[in-house]
Amino acid sequence: MSDAPHPMIQSEFDLIQTYFAALGPHREDVDLGVGDDCALLRPPPNRLLAQTQDTLAEGVHFAVGADPEALGHKALAVNLSDLAAMGAEPAWFSLGLTLPQADTAWVAAFAHGMAVLARAHGVRLVGGDTTRGPRSISIHAQGFVAAGRELRRSRARPGDLVYVSGTLGDAALGLMQQQGEWDGGAQHAALAERLHRPEPRVLLGRRLGGVAHAAIDLSDGLAADLGHICTASGVGARFELGRLPLSAAGRAYLAVTGDWMPFIAGGDDYELCFTLDPALEREAAAICRAAGCVCRHVGEVVAGDGVHCIAPDGAELSLARGGYEHFSG
Repeated sequence: MSDAPHPMIQSEFDLIQTYFAALGPHREDVDLGVGDDCALLRPPPNRLLAQTQDTLAEGVHFAVGADPEALGHKALAVNLSDLAAMGAEPAWFSLGLTLPQADTAWVAAFAHGMAVLARAHGVRLVGGDTTRGPRSISIHAQGFVAAGRELRRSRARPGDLVYVSGTLGDAALGLMQQQGEWDGGAQHAALAERLHRPEPRVLLGRRLGGVAHAAIDLSDGLAADLGHICTASGVGARFELGRLPLSAAGRAYLAVTGDWMPFIAGGDDYELCFTLDPALEREAAAICRAAGCVCRHVGEVVAGDGVHCIAPDGAELSLARGGYEHFSG
């Protein structure tokens, strides 16, 4: 970012015009974007419109004093991750931003972090609202997917293989590191990056459309999110701890503590979990390579219900703490 002085903000309209009016690349399907009472948009014919919304609140989802540039990235990334889990191509988003004051340096950094990710995925800011109050960020994102190629939670079948992308638990370890509960050592920066700047698996989700049976993004932890697929599909699932993909930091933590919970219930990974017919394993492997990420077979969908976690010694591990819950405790 430039170190040039930030312009004086006199009003909400100055803030919007200065930092958000042109955020994201030009799109032909945006007739009218930021600056009017409504955006005017042109959804393409014969495609489904996928919509999602996420809110991040200070003191709940991010710490007081968190890096605003990373917040701009993450606020958009978690919504793009939802679109990825549906197999959708991101198109537009709107932003609801509540701030305790019009801090131009904070807003400039926040907008920059958001803009870099928006350009990377071709998504345009088309509207929203700003107001004064406790800091929170709410994004409503839209994308397109061809009918029949959307990835739903409700289509897993007994016999499907369960896959996950990337590595699990790094964001949870990054949070533990931030809270002084774990020393990431040589992996300190990498864990912080995974926590604060998750990379949504947009390309992978789009390529899995019409191939995978069901998918979900891992925001609340593998056990909880795979459980959502099971509930929606009326099936059960089992996964093996020994198959879970762990980073070097994850393996180091496990070697010292023997604690599997960050990897199955930590949340904030924003990887994809998906199920598919075993006959499509080779096709799925090629899709993952083309999307630039490693995907690992970790378990199977089974008849029945619930999620069963199998330890390396063959015993079933209790999943009493299944994942993050916003209103628990």
